Parts: sequence; C-alpha cells; structure tokens
Amino acid sequence: VKFKDPKYVGDPINAVRIFNEKESDELMVIDIDASITGAEPNYTMIEKLAAECRMPLAYGGGVKNIEQARKIFALGVEKISLSSAAFDTPELITEMANQVGAQSVVVVIDYVKKRFGGYEMYTHNGTKRRKGNIVEFAREMESLGAGEIIINSIDRDGTMSGYDIEMANKIRAEISIPLTVLGGAGSHQDIGDLISEQPVVGAAAGSLFVFKGPYRAVLINYPENSEKIKLMKPQ
Repeated sequence: VKFKDPKYVGDPINAVRIFNEKESDELMVIDIDASITGAEPNYTMIEKLAAECRMPLAYGGGVKNIEQARKIFALGVEKISLSSAAFDTPELITEMANQVGAQSVVVVIDYVKKRFGGYEMYTHNGTKRRKGNIVEFAREMESLGAGEIIINSIDRDGTMSGYDIEMANKIRAEISIPLTVLGGAGSHQDIGDLISEQPVVGAAAGSLFVFKGPYRAVLINYPENSEKIKLMKPQ
C-alpha cells in the first residue's frame, strides 16, 4: 500500500499459471528492489516466467543498458519497462526502440500528488524524487521512442480507492502512444469508470487481481470475458 508494508501473496510462477487459466490479457512483472540494490536482472526467474506465461509479458527492474535488454527479449519477454533508466539514461529508450521496435519499450512514471497542488515523480520504489513536470516528461519519453507510457499513482497504490482519472486525462491529451493507468483499482466498476472517461487507455491493477473481499484475503482473480466486454463499453 503506497509502496509500503508489503504483503506476501504467493509464488510468482504459480501466480502466472493461475493468470493463464483466467485468460488475463497481459502480465507485467516488476522487480521493485533491482534498481535500489543495483542488482542485475534475475534472468533465471525471467526465463521461468516467460516459459510459463501464455499472454504478453512485460518485465521491469534493473535494466540499465541495451545488452541487458537484448538478453531479456531473447528469453521471450515482449516488453521491457523502464523507470529509473528513463531519467538516468534516456538515450536507452531510443536505442531499444531502434533495435526492437517502439511497441516493446514502456516507460513507467510513478508519481505523488502534492498536498497543495502539483505532482512529483519518483523512482527506486518511491524512494528517489525526480525533478520535472510529469506531463512534459511523458511527452519527452514519446519523442525519444517509447511505445507506451504507464502512469502509476503512488498515493493510490494498494488503496483500492479508484484510479486517478484526472491525471489520466492530462496525460492522454498530450501523448499519442498507448497509455496504461495503474494505482487504485478496487473494483470492476473502477475499471469501467476509467474506460468510460478514456476509452483508449489500458487499465492495470495489482491488488484488485490478488485480493478478495473486505479482509483482503489472497485469491488471484480476473474478470470473465463477459465482464470484460461489459466494462469496455462506455456507459
């Protein structure tokens, strides 16, 4: 919740198997400690995840150079997401896009809404504040070659209190590449509300798909196809 107080929800490989059975549309796996510790991506785990996953797989965490990216793509990953590297080595975005295609390069923007207005961007699992305007940064990432932007509201992360639709509107108005919104989904209705407001965004979630009920019991779940069709129709 808000990048704090982690809760164990199970073995990642087993989770992938369940999401396969649920026919999830896409899976993103992020090693949240890799950038903090400076560790190399865990290629053994990535290979296992890619071998098990029957849906498009995106990976993020610890990717700092094109050699690492090539190795991860070779393991069967369709997309790589960049966060800290997007700030520290933005030229990597262009290099990756030129070599594997923009559609495989994702930039994740983690942000906090300030109490008296405005926003602040963070990397390193919400511990390192970054300078800049979030909307301008999203535009810059697109110009460098990113094929998708993910905005993640740290304020709403794990709270299951609804998406930050206001920010989704701001970013969607300024970029032409796919936008995915993360942080705050607590119900299928929250997904419906987002898509009703912005029919051309992706709706991502973590807690919604691994917790169930008011006591947040661990139960991996995902909307049935009939539910997804209903959610995708603007009200």
